[in-house]
Amino acid sequence: MQKRQNLPIVCGTLVVINVIAYLICTFTGDLLYNIGELDAVAVLRYGEYGRILSSTFLHAGIEHLFNNMVILFFLGAMIEKVTGHLQFLILYLLSGIGANICSLIYKVIAMERIASVGASGAIFGLDGVLLAWILLDRRSMPDVTPKRVILMIALSLYNGFTAQNVDNAAHVGGLLTGFLAGALLCMIRKQKRNREV
Repeated sequence: MQKRQNLPIVCGTLVVINVIAYLICTFTGDLLYNIGELDAVAVLRYGEYGRILSSTFLHAGIEHLFNNMVILFFLGAMIEKVTGHLQFLILYLLSGIGANICSLIYKVIAMERIASVGASGAIFGLDGVLLAWILLDRRSMPDVTPKRVILMIALSLYNGFTAQNVDNAAHVGGLLTGFLAGALLCMIRKQKRNREV
């Protein structure tokens, strides 16, 4: 039972779903993009709110998919082992939703009509979860230091801001959402531990 609990079941499933979605896009052209990408007009004018989540499972190309899935699997597996399967899934989905809401806000303010796709906002959310976790509950991840995580986040943000066609608003939004959600979960778990003592 404990061995199964340590397996990255949810993380692995998310990777598989992303890969399947990309394969479907490869064989059907723009079908999934047309109904799933994060388009501000479709969401805000026509009420297609499902795009806020569906766009996190779509990718613009094989390199985009590969980079995100490698990070998702290794970072996600580490976090899922500590949080558990259900809580990891909730944190991941919340991060993706928070990331895309921030992206929408930016698109409206900047009057940007470019649609976006990708799991990177949710993945930045996992960075935020990891940062919150090691700041508030170090003993659950003793091998990870705050300096290493902060450096990793800083480099990831720098790469995003210096590259083209990157939804940096989603990255920042995911990071903040993940941090807040991770901090809240840490506090709840610590209060639960204290009551059990």
